[in-house]
This record gives sequence, C-alpha cells and structure tokens, in this order.
Amino acid sequence: MGEPADLRDEATAPEASRDGAAERFGRWCERVVALLPLGLDRLIPPTFLGFALINTFTFGVDLLLLTIMYGGLGLPIWFAVSAAYACAFGLAFVLNRSFNFHSHAPVAGQAAVYTVVVVLNYAAFILGVGGGLVALGVDYHLSRVLAGGCEAVYMYSAMRWVVFRRR
Repeated sequence: MGEPADLRDEATAPEASRDGAAERFGRWCERVVALLPLGLDRLIPPTFLGFALINTFTFGVDLLLLTIMYGGLGLPIWFAVSAAYACAFGLAFVLNRSFNFHSHAPVAGQAAVYTVVVVLNYAAFILGVGGGLVALGVDYHLSRVLAGGCEAVYMYSAMRWVVFRRR
C-alpha cells in the first residue's frame, strides 16, 4: 500500500495551491472580460486584463524600489532606476508566465527572449519615445505616460505572441 492520502496531498500541496491560484486568476479574468458591454468581451482577451493587473502591480513595485534605493538609501539615480526596472520586469515575467499565460514551456528560452523584448522596450519606448518627447518640449511626466502607453501595447503583444506563444 502507498502513503495515506493526507500525506500525498501535503507533499504536492504547494504546487497544487500555486496551480490553483493561477487557474483561479485566469478564470476570474475570463469572468470579468465576459461582463464587458458592447461586444468588447469578444475583442479583449482575458490575458489582456491579467497583463494590465500584473503590470500595474509590478509598476508599483518598480516605484517602491526606486523610492527605497534612491530616496531612502541615496544610491545613484542611474543605478536605482535600472535596478528597480530590472526587478519589476523580472517579477512581471514570473507572474505573467504562471498566472496569466499559464506557460509550461522551458523557462530558459522564454527568459532569453523576454530579456531581448525588455531591452528593446527600454531602448525604444523608455529612452526613445519618452526622451524624444521631452526633447520636443513635452513635459516629462506626460512623455512618460505616453511612452508607457506605447510600452504596454508592445509588451503585451510581445508576451502573448512571442515570449509565451502557444505552439
């Protein structure tokens, strides 16, 4: 005879609860999107809502880490911005991979592709669009928001159709 059922369940409980949380998050996103009016439920995929929620959270983490490193610890701004950005995008990768896109593909290949996507994002939207708009005289807050909108469309598209694409 094997182990009692309660011991087998305990051994797999962390993995099962993690999968359960990811599945619950996905189902919740599906239910919310299904409530959208005017046919938007057919246009907006549940993964877009999941991406928006996860990346809003990780943007908050980015700002919190930036505040701690630069405002609290007095680290150089270039280091604080870069470190906070890297931590937030790492967290976004992990959360989107498991909770939003439910990927089970090898993580190393996805992480490598994601790194390229993030570097291109940083160069094109953070530095290019954001910096370019400031150089044209747009307020830096507004330029960051506009660049953030471009960044969100790019990152969602890259994650859905490149990084976590289903084969």
